[in-house]
Amino acid sequence: MTSYVRVAGILAVATTGCASVAPLDNPIVVRPVVANVENPLLVSPGEPDANGYAEVYERVIDVLDDYFEIKPTSRYAGHIETFPHIAPGFEQPWKAGNPDHRERLIATFQTMRKYVIVDIWAGERGGYKISLEVRRELQDLERPNRAINGGAVFREAPTVDRRNEVIPTEVSSSYGWIPVGRDYALEQQLLARIRDCAIFKR
Repeated sequence: MTSYVRVAGILAVATTGCASVAPLDNPIVVRPVVANVENPLLVSPGEPDANGYAEVYERVIDVLDDYFEIKPTSRYAGHIETFPHIAPGFEQPWKAGNPDHRERLIATFQTMRKYVIVDIWAGERGGYKISLEVRRELQDLERPNRAINGGAVFREAPTVDRRNEVIPTEVSSSYGWIPVGRDYALEQQLLARIRDCAIFKR
C-alpha cells in the first residue's frame, strides 16, 4: 500500500512542476529582432538642395509603392501617406507586408490593416531626415460581414434565408477600425531599403 502512495506522490510532484520566478506585474514590450535602423533616418549627407530633396522623395515613393498605394499629395509638402492595406497572413505567403512571423500569424486569424505616414525635412547638420511610421488597425465589426439580422440561426428557426451575394474584396471605410499600435518590423524593413539605395551611398 505504501508503494502505491509513494508512486502517486512522485507522479503528483512530477506533473505539477513549480514556479521558480514570480510572474512580472508589468511585463516589458518585446519587439522582434530586426535590423537596427534609426528612425528618423538621416540620408544624403551634405547641403540640402532641390535636387537632393527630389532624389529622397522619389526613393521613398519607390519603396512605399511596392507595399502600399500612395495617397495624392504635393511633393513639396514633405509629408507622404498611404491608403490602408489589408495585412496578409500565412495563407498569402507571396504577398509582402509582414516580415515578422508573429504579425503574419495575427493577420491570419484577425483582419488587420496597415498604413504608412512619412515626414521628410532638412537635417540640422545637412542631409534629410525621414521619419516613417507603420500604423496597424484591427477591424471591429458589430456582427459578421454576411450576417443579415445580427442574430444566430438556431434549430428551431423554420427557414434559413440564403442569399447569393458577392462579397467585395475591398473593405469599406465605413467599417470600424481600432488602432493597435505600430509595426516596428515593417518600419525597419522599409527604412533599410531606403538607406541601402545607391544614390545615398556617396
